[in-house]
Amino acid sequence: MNFNGLLPELPKSIRLFIGAFVIVLSVGYFTGLLFVSETSTASVDGIEENYLGNESDENADVMKFKKSERQMLTIIHTHILSMSFIFFLLGILVWLTKLPTKLKVVLTVEPFLSVLLTFGGIYFLWSGITWFKYIVIVSGILMTTTYTVSAMIVLYQLTFSKQFANTFNQ
Repeated sequence: MNFNGLLPELPKSIRLFIGAFVIVLSVGYFTGLLFVSETSTASVDGIEENYLGNESDENADVMKFKKSERQMLTIIHTHILSMSFIFFLLGILVWLTKLPTKLKVVLTVEPFLSVLLTFGGIYFLWSGITWFKYIVIVSGILMTTTYTVSAMIVLYQLTFSKQFANTFNQ
């Protein structure tokens, strides 16, 4: 069965339903990024401070303590599970678009690797391997870029279905 280009061909009411889902999902995703920004974990040093604490910095505006093992396991567990579902559902929609297969593979597999690298990296950082903060930042940027590109492609093809469906031929 060929799913390539099925999304733009769906009835308008189903495309509206999917579009509403992707918009609400995106609001949730980017709200999470705002939270990351608010907790100072949008920088390499902020990531380290958020998980390892800053008790040694007497001039810190906000005192942070190293997260406990239970806190770390809860953060990692909930994020890996929820983000897997987010990228699985968005990935299904990407596979229904009219795009080259290689691009679809990148857009649908890369986020799972980034989820493991980001949250596995956070665990290793917490465990004392501090250079993992760089892996966390890079994989987080890749994950967000992939999410944004995928969501935009899905929304574009839902909106401009007939024009875009004929652009790519496989």
